[in-house]
Amino acid sequence: MPVTNASDVYYDPYDADINADPYPAYRRLREEAPLYYSEEHDFYAVSRYDDVDRGLTDPGTFISGRGNILELIKSDMEIPSGVIIFEDPPIHATHRRLMGGVFSPRKVAALEPKIRDFCVRSLDPLVGAGGFDLIADLGAQVPMRTIGMLLGIPEDEQEFVRDRVDDSLRPEAGQPMDISKFFSDIEMFAAYIDWRAEHPSDDIMTDLLQAEFEDEHGIRRRLTRDELLTYVNVIAGAGNETTNRLIGWTGKVLADHPGQRRELVEDPALIPGAIEEVLRFESPSHQIGRYVARSVEIQGQVVPEGSAVIFLNGSANRDDRHYPDGDGFDIHRGPAGQPLTFGRGLHFCLGTALARMEGRIVLEELLKRFPEWEIDEDRARLGPMATVRGWDTLPVRTS
Repeated sequence: MPVTNASDVYYDPYDADINADPYPAYRRLREEAPLYYSEEHDFYAVSRYDDVDRGLTDPGTFISGRGNILELIKSDMEIPSGVIIFEDPPIHATHRRLMGGVFSPRKVAALEPKIRDFCVRSLDPLVGAGGFDLIADLGAQVPMRTIGMLLGIPEDEQEFVRDRVDDSLRPEAGQPMDISKFFSDIEMFAAYIDWRAEHPSDDIMTDLLQAEFEDEHGIRRRLTRDELLTYVNVIAGAGNETTNRLIGWTGKVLADHPGQRRELVEDPALIPGAIEEVLRFESPSHQIGRYVARSVEIQGQVVPEGSAVIFLNGSANRDDRHYPDGDGFDIHRGPAGQPLTFGRGLHFCLGTALARMEGRIVLEELLKRFPEWEIDEDRARLGPMATVRGWDTLPVRTS
């Protein structure tokens, strides 16, 4: 029996007006319908921090094997092997161990000089220009160069790869994602894998080609070609999209809070905390979908087996019960429990440390050259996605 919402609160993840500013809807969900059922799209939404945290750390009840996007969960599509974000134990543990070695703290830390060089190359030509686009000239460049370097994609082909992957992930405004395109470009990476197999280097592609592991059947082996193609496709999409959104939101939020931006200019040691607050305040990821494998009680009501649930981490990150004045931005907030931006539990994002480092380095280099900027609001444009929310264009004026 679906939940009966006691109030007239309304939430639709495909509503462009809601997605333009979802926080009033999130607040109403948290206060009036913390377990919300959408009759129109047949899913449940969970919006409070504690409930989202509890759900994401219960992989036996809320499984990932049907996908983590509502459209995928509802489609019952067969997910290719190797998409670790869409896997359950035991295969998930096997693949995650393999990927964990690729994104080890030591390997991520060693990338800092190269990422800083990408920032310098993007920003130096913009000095004295009077303005630029934070997305086209920075947010879409640094993550692309970083992931391209890690995957061994030649620089002159990186924009093509990024744009093809982005196109497969982005829906039309107000429309569900076209899941037929979701894995359509996997073969695009075949030539890069074949070339790297003959020319090993210090990159993720080589690590994945050479990695040996014991699979869920106890067999010692290397990744199959299809698994490699899927791995690389996932890394390319996740590595570009989320960090691009983080960079855009950092520029927008600090433009809206010039006093706090000035503090960062005067004391760059505050920058890591500021990035953490941006990740909480304007999460690039706003919802994480799960399939309900067994009936479960949430907020005193039963969610039946076979349901689709979206955990609204973008709402949870603003929950006043966990973050006092959750709708306020404060670079001095300090730790109050990790924001749910990168998920929690088995599927906590493996690229978290890399995304945080990219965000920090970009902000450090941006503030060195441009201590002040203003957003050209008339030309700024938000992207159409509800799952990963951020700017497609974000023009700024600089002095």
